[in-house]
Amino acid sequence: MNVEYFISKRIVTAKENKNVFSRPIIRLTISAIALSVAVMLISLSVLDGFQSEISEKIVSLGSHIQISSVQKSDSYTQTPLRITDSLTKTIHNNTEIISSEKVIHDFGLVKTKDDFLGINLKGVSSSYTNMMMKSYIKEGVIASSDSSILVSENIANKLKLSVSDKINVYFPSKNKDKIKVRPFWVSGIFSTSMSEFDETLAFVNLEKLQKIKGWKIDEVSVLEIKVNNFESVNKTSEELAISLPDFYNKRVSSIKELYPQIFDWLKLQDMNVLIIIILMLVVSVVNIVSSLLILILEKTKFIGILKSFGTTNWSIRMVFLYNSMYLVTKGLLWGNAIAFSLLFIQYKFQIIKLDEATYYMSTIPVSFNFNDFIFLNISTLLVCLLMMILPTIVITKISAVKAIRFQ
Repeated sequence: MNVEYFISKRIVTAKENKNVFSRPIIRLTISAIALSVAVMLISLSVLDGFQSEISEKIVSLGSHIQISSVQKSDSYTQTPLRITDSLTKTIHNNTEIISSEKVIHDFGLVKTKDDFLGINLKGVSSSYTNMMMKSYIKEGVIASSDSSILVSENIANKLKLSVSDKINVYFPSKNKDKIKVRPFWVSGIFSTSMSEFDETLAFVNLEKLQKIKGWKIDEVSVLEIKVNNFESVNKTSEELAISLPDFYNKRVSSIKELYPQIFDWLKLQDMNVLIIIILMLVVSVVNIVSSLLILILEKTKFIGILKSFGTTNWSIRMVFLYNSMYLVTKGLLWGNAIAFSLLFIQYKFQIIKLDEATYYMSTIPVSFNFNDFIFLNISTLLVCLLMMILPTIVITKISAVKAIRFQ
């Protein structure tokens, strides 16, 4: 049997310890550790949820990697990207790439009876809209025909549009005297809560835009690519750029390069959460060290008795380390219980709301990344354990004779 653990357990469970002056301090220590752990877990969960949701929205509307043509074009025409066999083969040979989607971008002017507005049209296939936009549909359905258009909630509000309304879209051309006009029917209204996209973005049929622009079936504005690992998207983008045929006629850009301001902003949140975690760790350490010193002071006479029996300093120190580890473990359990309860309530009922214009979402998101939670708990336990070794040095300075006389 582990003697040090046995003695520590008896100290913790002994009835005479119920009314000693250290009891309120111990309870306060456990409460402080529990609160600190809860704050750390909640901060980490909200950060993960926030970054995951923002990244998912950007990727769903712009994919991980985009390939486009770098040839010059004037203000009325675009230089299309030709989808050649060699390009397709190169993409399929890359094991990191999951899928690719053809996309056409164009500018149009929407005219209604009462107002007009410039919008950015994105021509996509039906599979693209079904996969990417389904969760963002607020009203109606995804565009199902070549005359359907899926508009953002902002556009619908500005132009007072409803599902099934007819709009005319004017397309500028190189010949200024000739403007193409095409009718569209609003099939649905979406909202991503991201102003960068919701202000002017609308989805239409890919083949429809190809016909309007006079492009061939293998000509597109952009080829959007999805990869396995988002964290290595920049590396995959660089590898793809090097392996592409006619490299100098194509531009390969990762989503992080296309929207650097958003991803830089997300990185700043990492620093904020790191500061919170460090501060909470400091609070936990200070409380457990203070509690340990009080326990040692309270048990000075007991320490003297153990020393008189020939017990080594390290064995006595282990008794108090076990005692303190009990307090830390109890604080961790309570902290996890509090954190998971609050996170589950927010996840289920979405009680706390956010300003969509500022945070790109309507409620505080949460993420249950159990690997991060386990790592945080183990790290907290190890840090507290290392810091608890220092105050136990006081035990080595205690004289057995003086300790027994200590009142």
